Amino acid sequence: MRGAGSSAWGRSLWGILLAGFGLLLFTPNALAHHPLDGRLPSNFFEGFMSGVAHPVIGVDHFVFVIAVGLLSALMLHGMTIPIAFAIAGLAGTGIHLQRLDLPAPEFFISASVLLFGVLLALKRHPNWQIVTGLAAVAGVFHGYAYGEAIVGADMTPMVAYLTGFTVIQLGVALGARVIGQQMLNRHQMPELPLRFSGFAICGVGAAFLSSVFLG
Repeated sequence: MRGAGSSAWGRSLWGILLAGFGLLLFTPNALAHHPLDGRLPSNFFEGFMSGVAHPVIGVDHFVFVIAVGLLSALMLHGMTIPIAFAIAGLAGTGIHLQRLDLPAPEFFISASVLLFGVLLALKRHPNWQIVTGLAAVAGVFHGYAYGEAIVGADMTPMVAYLTGFTVIQLGVALGARVIGQQMLNRHQMPELPLRFSGFAICGVGAAFLSSVFLG
């Protein structure tokens, strides 16, 4: 029964990652960064739904949030990692809304996916404070990218957008964390499935990073 339970959780996780690969191959870049086809949300509902959609249909963001959740399952005080990422994401969006520029955001976002895949794949992981700090730095860049879809919007849809992407990121990270914990509890070699997931996430990060360099 333990093996069957672990297998089910593993299939769920790999299904999420394979869906990410499929989106990476077939989703246009415009969709990944503009949930309303480039149109600004005009009310609370549109703002909230746009905020919920952005981290999900943006494959680089989505896979990174999964990596954050899985890593948090491996660490003491692990919940600080997705929380730090979410708070820093709000700060990054605020930077964009203030018309300030961050250097090479697409590079740093892609590199963050690759880095967290590597961290997940390692046999020995850094302590949770280091990972939390890295998640916060990454959150600023991911949040900065989210800000592109809301620049110029009214206050109500803007607040709804911020709420939407914060809620969905914490929800996805928490879901990945629960899956990771279940795998750790049920698998005979507990960290092995998570390490394999890390290798898969490395592949997504490397694909995005190569697209940054190759255009």
